Amino acid sequence: MYKVLVSDPISDYGLQQLACAADVEVTKKTGLSEDELIALIGAYDALLVRSHTKVTQRILEAAVRLKVIGRAGVGVDNIDLHAATIRGIVVFNAPNGNTVTTCEHTFAMMMALARHIPQAYSTTVAGAWDRKSFLGVELRGKILGVLGLGRIGIEVAKRAAAFSMTVIGYDPFLTEEKADELGIKLMPIDEIMRKADFITVHTPLTSDTHHMIAKRQFSIMKRGMRVINCARGGIIDEVALLEALDEGIVAGAAFDVFEKEPPEPSHPFFTHPNIIVTPHLGASTIEAQENVAVAVSKQVIHCLRNEPVQHAVNMPAIPAGLRNRLQPYFTLCDQLGKSLAQMTDGTVREVSIECAGGLADTDIAPLVPYALKGILSHHLGPEQVNVVNALYMAKERGVQIKTRKSLIAQGMADEITIRLKTTMEERWVTGAALAGVGERLIRIGPYPVELKAEGYILLISQLDQPGIIGHVGMLLGESGINIATMQVGRTEIGGSAVMILKVDKKVPEQVMKALSSIPAIKRVREINFN
Repeated sequence: MYKVLVSDPISDYGLQQLACAADVEVTKKTGLSEDELIALIGAYDALLVRSHTKVTQRILEAAVRLKVIGRAGVGVDNIDLHAATIRGIVVFNAPNGNTVTTCEHTFAMMMALARHIPQAYSTTVAGAWDRKSFLGVELRGKILGVLGLGRIGIEVAKRAAAFSMTVIGYDPFLTEEKADELGIKLMPIDEIMRKADFITVHTPLTSDTHHMIAKRQFSIMKRGMRVINCARGGIIDEVALLEALDEGIVAGAAFDVFEKEPPEPSHPFFTHPNIIVTPHLGASTIEAQENVAVAVSKQVIHCLRNEPVQHAVNMPAIPAGLRNRLQPYFTLCDQLGKSLAQMTDGTVREVSIECAGGLADTDIAPLVPYALKGILSHHLGPEQVNVVNALYMAKERGVQIKTRKSLIAQGMADEITIRLKTTMEERWVTGAALAGVGERLIRIGPYPVELKAEGYILLISQLDQPGIIGHVGMLLGESGINIATMQVGRTEIGGSAVMILKVDKKVPEQVMKALSSIPAIKRVREINFN
């Protein structure tokens, strides 16, 4: 018998499949402390949690029989993935169970915002009959901007169309063809800011999406627009939003999430007359809780019976011999993918992993998820993408994946090249794992370099002209940015060249703009390997 411990409140209906399995015994014990769970976990093969239980390294060290952890929900930040992976414990979640629920909550917030429903309710039950103060707007005919067109964003767009709204959107992966099928007009974020009457965000929270809507974005918005956030706190700058509301740029805001949860009782959103809030209820429906419970129950059974598992979020199994051969290249492919994602514009269409030299006689399929993880995690967030689900997420977004082999390497005995094609351009980077040195980028496109992927890197595309290096150094020095190392690569004198600068800290946006304004510089990109 497989023994399953359920340590958080999870729908009994959703657990029926587990309870009815002839080879599974289910125990529910909720509200356990870390020490209490440590005392119990050694007897169990599987653990089911929601967000309350913190599955720590101490707990996992005591979990001598544990084979699988199921998270009845999306995030897995309450589980020590590294410790689970080291012990060979599969961790998976249920990313699809709350799609419709979060979408519907978004629409509920949008409609409540448009018609001032919470404010009107409060004054009415307090004894006032005030119809003049709550003049609302229709959704019909309005332009809805959707930032993030994954599962939830697409469902919101579908419902907006039923309300006769025009939907415009941004997503780094959705193709024009798919957007056309859905009736969505893709456009840059700034253009959405200028045109939308309502804006809703449905992106993960990453370094790129943190404060995606901030003071500059509010400054170019259509006056009287409204904004909704049922995704993650921090995507919209709360301080900048309050200023935009007070200036009349934003007519109203609806928030289900906060940068800090729970927020302080004195949070200004609670007293602002044009903001409505809910306590992170996006996934809080009976159906959603049942859906995620059903999903994790099925996956627990599959995993315990050594059947294929979907939505795993940690390391896949690779034969020991192959793993030893490829071990130096796992991190390298992740680094190459991460660098490409930050230097390339457009919607991702194709990813190619090319090996040369001694790797040509090796199965390089296990390297593919690492390259995809590096590329996708930049846009979707490192907590959303890992080496297990990266391939699934890429295929779900229509990304073509290719592998190629060549016996001849250009510079090293073994080389890996990751090539990325988007709707706008094609770029590639090459790396090698050097004995005694570690992973290195050895070419960026056709330009030879020698670069360790760490910290902050400035990649500057330029014309090969005298004085540019000095100009760049002066701008960075005046801004207090220290240059640790510098390399310049070129294919011919006076032609195109690249400058690679390793700097000690993140370069401010105004400095990036100043660098971009130098006439001989064609493009400036900061690559963050942290």
